[in-house]
Amino acid sequence: MVFKRLLGSLGVGGPSVDTVLDPGAVAPGGVLAGQVHLRGGEADFAVEHITLELVARVEAEHEDGEPEGAVVFHRHVVGGGFRLGEHERRSVPFSFALPWETPITELYGQGLGIVLGVRTELGVTGARDKGDLDPLAVRPLPVQEAILEAFGQSGFGFKSADLELGHVNGTGQRLPFYQEIELTPAPRYADRVDEVELTFLAGPAGLEVVLEADKRGGPFSEGHDALARFTVGHHDAERTDWNARVGEWMDSLVDRHAPHPSPGPYGDHGHGHGHGDGHRSGPGVGTTVAAGAAGLAVGVVGGMVAAEVVDEMGDFFEGDDEDEAGDEDGGDEG
Repeated sequence: MVFKRLLGSLGVGGPSVDTVLDPGAVAPGGVLAGQVHLRGGEADFAVEHITLELVARVEAEHEDGEPEGAVVFHRHVVGGGFRLGEHERRSVPFSFALPWETPITELYGQGLGIVLGVRTELGVTGARDKGDLDPLAVRPLPVQEAILEAFGQSGFGFKSADLELGHVNGTGQRLPFYQEIELTPAPRYADRVDEVELTFLAGPAGLEVVLEADKRGGPFSEGHDALARFTVGHHDAERTDWNARVGEWMDSLVDRHAPHPSPGPYGDHGHGHGHGDGHRSGPGVGTTVAAGAAGLAVGVVGGMVAAEVVDEMGDFFEGDDEDEAGDEDGGDEG
């Protein structure tokens, strides 16, 4: 791969850097691996640190609209403490775990419109600069995919996905933003619900699943939002009738007389029967959710080739360098 950027703050003749990620999408909590390639400049340089930043394009609600901003949500030091000789080429391998709450960017290989990137910061001889931004692809965890598949098989449609700055009340959320996946309602709920918003907050043991329904008003009542939260374990992915479970969740959410389930330990829940819209076995990669994701990906890319999309990402994040929020843990990792 071509070394794409000369580090500007180090002046003409400074070193260049390029980070190459291992191919393929990574799941939340999974290991991100790759190589940082360095090429020396016109003199020797002391490399103090090489730090990778995980960056997200996030929306923040304001009265005058919803401007977008770049948020650094994780930093990891992958090397440093050596001299880079004149014109020397050196590769530094790295591997580290993604935060569990890292948003998913694709479903069944189709992009969801979520923009994440990996950016390299090189500290050299008292100065520092940031290298190229590389797109980060994140696939769902098995239990996340199973839940999304069940929504699709139950008749829900994929509408859009975005990242919202802020916290979901009453949850164990750690990142400064959360992902919302917006779904159009299944036919059986269409007369009561305009749309459903789904948020996953993953952790080592399982997920918090937050559902919010935009409920329609009736002859004697106004429309309002209904919110419910559930917990599931990672081990539930293969042993749960997710069509039935999603039906139970939605029935409790839209039924104004039904109490919202209280959160419990991961996996501490009953297994109901007969609440789905018809169970179909096997992975349904052609579900409405997958088809909607494919349609959204086409709309986002808009005919641009992959390299142009990466360039657009880089331009966006470079323009927001001064406005970035802090990382997940409040500092670098060793």
